[in-house]
Amino acid sequence: MSSPQEQGIPAPLTGLPELLLPWYDRNARVLPWRQEPTPYRVWISEIMLQQTRVEAGKPYFERFISCLPDVQALAEADEALLLKLWEGLGYYSRVRNLHKAAQMVMERWGGQLPDDPALLRTLPGVGGYTAGAIASIAFGHVVPAVDGNVLRVTARLLEDHRDMAAPQVKREVEKWIGQIIPRHRPGDFNQALMDLGAMVCLPGGVPLCEKCPAAAICMGRASGRAASLPVKAAKPPRPAQSFTVLLLTRGDRVALRKRPSRGLLAGMWEFPMAEGLLSGKEAAAVAESWGTKPLKPPRDLGPARHIFTHVRWDMTGWQIEVENPCGTEDFTWVSTGELSSAYALPSAFRHYMEALALPPSR
Repeated sequence: MSSPQEQGIPAPLTGLPELLLPWYDRNARVLPWRQEPTPYRVWISEIMLQQTRVEAGKPYFERFISCLPDVQALAEADEALLLKLWEGLGYYSRVRNLHKAAQMVMERWGGQLPDDPALLRTLPGVGGYTAGAIASIAFGHVVPAVDGNVLRVTARLLEDHRDMAAPQVKREVEKWIGQIIPRHRPGDFNQALMDLGAMVCLPGGVPLCEKCPAAAICMGRASGRAASLPVKAAKPPRPAQSFTVLLLTRGDRVALRKRPSRGLLAGMWEFPMAEGLLSGKEAAAVAESWGTKPLKPPRDLGPARHIFTHVRWDMTGWQIEVENPCGTEDFTWVSTGELSSAYALPSAFRHYMEALALPPSR
């Protein structure tokens, strides 16, 4: 049998499993999806955590699973319910992909997620990392699950100054990790790497090397360069867009509008918006152009900003009490209670939701 070095595995990685698993046994995070790691629960948790911090995701996961406990329930769920369960998490394409994928699982595999990573990757929203996580944690397959945490840990262990986000570099790391995974505990090893990156080898700051089980073999720590790794390519600045949010109210009802079926926040509900940062007088004129009659001067709701992946929204807002429904716009008038319980609004509007004194999303 060839040695790890002959297989092309960097020396520091070969000693990682025997250091990491005992540490994981003592320090593993207690997470709701780990208590019962069924394929469905692992899948939901991994999709939910793609763009969400673990602590923020816990209550969402528990609420989602309580309402939709299995693939069939998810496949048959109404989209409005899904969006409401997801409200506040953002990146709503994730839950729409979950819905589509659940329907595929029902049609192709009778409601049982496949254990083959290649088949898992055919599901909408499931990439290499998520497929590896489900296959290793829920099914015990010896496959890697390489995400940003694992890439960061690897860059520091090996003092690797390459761009870890580069596809060819990620493929090489996946190959190395796949070769060192302990055959008897693949899911635990992948989760141990996740926990190491989340709890010790921290992003965006100084790693807690004194708490790291792999400190003795870490080349980044030995050179004093761990905190400067991984190297990341410079991102272009996000373009900024300016909007005025109009809270058109009639007693306890507020106007909502559906966004277009394609593009950013596709098909989501929103408060009506106009382009540009408008004054109160200009906002009232827009409301009148939609066929309403303002009853009093607009109330200034102040500025807000929301950062999306590829664009930034700079907003100002005005609440305008109106006498009659809009005649030229396709608005839906809902009570504040209905807005809180049944209509999902993107987190971009959180500041203006609070202006209506609604209870925060759970």
